[in-house]
Order: sequence, then C-alpha cells, then structure tokens
Amino acid sequence: MADQKKKIFVVDDDKMFCTMLSDHLEDKGGYEVSTFGTGEECLEQIDQKPDAIILDYYLDTNVPNAKNGLEILQIIHKTDPDLKVIMLSSQEHYGVALQTIASGAVYYVIKDLKSFQEIDSILEEL
Repeated sequence: MADQKKKIFVVDDDKMFCTMLSDHLEDKGGYEVSTFGTGEECLEQIDQKPDAIILDYYLDTNVPNAKNGLEILQIIHKTDPDLKVIMLSSQEHYGVALQTIASGAVYYVIKDLKSFQEIDSILEEL
C-alpha cells in the first residue's frame, strides 16, 4: 500500500508567506497542500477532509468583511471538532495564544524564522 499524502490546508492572506510555506511542505514530500487567501474559501472546501489546517490569526486585511482566523477556527471546530488546526500569527501575546487554544486550535505557532521547522515537527506528530 502506497503511503497516503497528508492533506494540508494553508490559510493566510499573506500570499508570499502562503506560497513559501506551501512550497516548503510540498518539497518535503508526504503532503498535498491547498492554499486559501481567506477563511471563507477554506470553509468552502472543508468537505475535502484535510488532515490539518494551518490558519493565520489575522485574515481580514485584504478582503473587506472577511472573518479573522479566530472566527474561522470557531466555525471549523463546530463543523469538525476533531480537525487539527494550527494557528499561525506574528502576535506574541500569551492571551491571543490562549484564546486560540481555548477555541480548539491544537498548536499556536509564532511567525518567525523558526516557524517552518516548528510546523514540520507538529505535522509529523499528527
């Protein structure tokens, strides 16, 4: 039986970061990555049953009235409480991290030079 690739959704309104993370994961092999610029686009595809979603905390910068990452996380958690969501943010505030974990995120990763390696280790555990 061939190894099944893990399906990963990356949701971030920063197109450059989204592309870099997607390329990084695909280069590692073992991942099938779909990227979305808004949480709403991700929710439209949630029936594809991703193994994990990497979700940016701030998503409402490019599209007027777009929901932020926390709102999207809450919708995802209601839709599928077992779906693994990794929150991603440049916010280093403990309160923000706590809020996302309380809303159902499994991890909170701060966007910095080590974030790709941190995401790698998290995905290997899932």
